[in-house]
Amino acid sequence: MRLGLIGLGRIGAFHAQTLTDLAAMDSLVVTDAVPALTKEVAERVGAQPAGSVAELLTAGIDGVLVAAATDTHAELVGAAVDAGLPVFCEKPLARDLAEAVAVARRVQDSGVPVQIGYPRRFDPAFLAGRAAVESGELGALHTVRSTTLDPAPPPAAYLAGSGGIFRDCAVHDFDAVRWVTGREVVEVYATGSDRGDPLFTGIGDVHTAAAILTLDDGTLGVVSNSRGNPRGYDVRLELHGTADSAAAGLDDGLPLRSLDPGVTFPAGPPHTFFMDRLAAAFRAELAAFTEVVAGTRPSPCTVEDALEVAYIAEAATLSRREHRPVRIEEVRAAA
Repeated sequence: MRLGLIGLGRIGAFHAQTLTDLAAMDSLVVTDAVPALTKEVAERVGAQPAGSVAELLTAGIDGVLVAAATDTHAELVGAAVDAGLPVFCEKPLARDLAEAVAVARRVQDSGVPVQIGYPRRFDPAFLAGRAAVESGELGALHTVRSTTLDPAPPPAAYLAGSGGIFRDCAVHDFDAVRWVTGREVVEVYATGSDRGDPLFTGIGDVHTAAAILTLDDGTLGVVSNSRGNPRGYDVRLELHGTADSAAAGLDDGLPLRSLDPGVTFPAGPPHTFFMDRLAAAFRAELAAFTEVVAGTRPSPCTVEDALEVAYIAEAATLSRREHRPVRIEEVRAAA
């Protein structure tokens, strides 16, 4: 098949190479707001460059991937579905809740399949965690802990348009908690600290955040995020039940140092980048999208899923700002 890729920054350039290596791919068309980047990536992966989004959408493609800046997602997804093209869009669905609701309605009305990029759904350990919950081998869950600690903050320009740590970073944890447990979040209580860093104080964002999620069956979710974990990129999920406990992310690349005498785990070296920790998941995620384009499978992460995550992120953002628990039904009604 022939796919188009919009946005060739860090994740977009990575996707370009991954797509080129997939057996289902015949050709790739790429574009970026920076013409030099379009040219560089196209030459490197053997793709066809397009001078604009409009040119790409009319280049005879079978589907389109959106990896551009967050504040362009809604517009680009809308343009692609209007053209009748299946879409893969990197998280989040939009920069704020109102825009997410609007684009979700637009997609639903179109009938065009859209897949949102939440790669942890394709990570082998997270898949095993979901299977363990579904089989009942953990008993009744009582606590889920999800962690995302970045080695260093993204660039200032990215942060300014990201929507904040809960909408940009913690959404991966919110989606993982929903997907692995099969439950819905009903209440959020969140906090955060900017650590006095002007990179965050100037945009009203935080460096480090935590959120307590109450699920509809009483299970508690504990989400931890940070923009600065110098030991490496830490992505984990713990599942604690009445019969057993299990975890994803406890491999030798875990960026933690044990203080117990004689303990050699983890052996290292630690993961230092999300493309390192989740490389296999990214490949599986994009391979799944080629099946969505081919019509052989439904979207494994729909706009409805992304909208539920957006409600949680909005509740967390409001909770941190107002220092109170926020019910999901409150933000849903306000939308």
